[in-house]
Parts: sequence; structure tokens; C-alpha cells
Amino acid sequence: MNDHLNNELGWMLDEVVKMPEARHAILLSSDGMLRARSQGIERDEAERQAAALSGLQSISRSTSEFCNQGQQENPWRQTLVEFAHGYVFLIAAGPGAYLAVSATEHVDMEAVTYRMQKLVDRLGKELTSPPRAGTWQGSGAPA
Repeated sequence: MNDHLNNELGWMLDEVVKMPEARHAILLSSDGMLRARSQGIERDEAERQAAALSGLQSISRSTSEFCNQGQQENPWRQTLVEFAHGYVFLIAAGPGAYLAVSATEHVDMEAVTYRMQKLVDRLGKELTSPPRAGTWQGSGAPA
């Protein structure tokens, strides 16, 4: 993992968590590699979460037929997981890249999603993560 990339993009992720009840933000590649993290989450924990969230995203996408039977395009846009004391939001952040935010149970869920989308829109190409060579990409569908 490139620490320079963390330092370069980390401050941008800090912007997402500057709202009440937001905890952490990480940027990950589709194959589970940590690309950047917000302040307040240690690198080891962020790397562990990136790997787990990559799997969660893959599972979410594989269940698209449950929502969109017979359609060719993948309807996945966001995964939301609710826990007793909080949420994890996961959205596409460009080809092969995903943005995840954790928050307490008291967070304004709509505000988190809006802020995440605005960050993805604002950063554009900087938040893309091309697939690593030789990595299986599942269905090959774009994010």
C-alpha cells in the first residue's frame, strides 16, 4: 500500500466524516486493497475493513437479480448494513473503486449518502482504481 496515496486522498475522505455521527471513511479497490482512509482509523483496521467490504460489495452485486429480474444491467448502487449501534454505507466511486463510510445509529442517513455522492462527483478520476493485472473481476460489469 502506498502511504503517499493515503496522505494524498485521506484529507478528502476526512471531509465525508465531518458530519455529526459519522465515524470513518475508506476508499478501496474492488479486489479489497485499501486506497485511502480518513483520520481516526488505523491502517491495519482500514485494510481489514477494505478486504471485508470488497466481499460485501461482491455479494451485493451478485444478488441483483433478486431486485431486477430479467434486466441486463447491474442495478447495484449502494449497500447499506445496519447494526445495533450504527451503519456502514458502501457506494461505487469509479471503475473498480468503492467508498465506504461508517456511522453511529443517530446519523442522518440521507446526509451521509448525499455527502458520499458529492465526494465521488467532485473527485472524479482521482477516485478510480484500475483493476490489478491478473485479478479475476467476476462478471466484468462496470461498477
